[in-house]
Amino acid sequence: MPKKVEFEGRKIAPKGHFVVYVGIEMKRFVVPLSFLKNPLFRQLLDKAAEEYGFDNTTRITLPCDEATFHSLIAILSK
Repeated sequence: MPKKVEFEGRKIAPKGHFVVYVGIEMKRFVVPLSFLKNPLFRQLLDKAAEEYGFDNTTRITLPCDEATFHSLIAILSK
């Protein structure tokens, strides 16, 4: 996994990556931008938009548990 970068006291994703938050504990994941091209990941983002709306400007929160997200990452990383 890429290193976390600090910017003005905040953690930001390295170039070519973005941050999502998953699960009840809002665990932070740094994922590559290439995931945005995958239909499975885009469906998850669409579900997040339906569930949470577009008002959340501070973070991308995905509506799934950590175990499901780890499975999705394994599939997308192949």
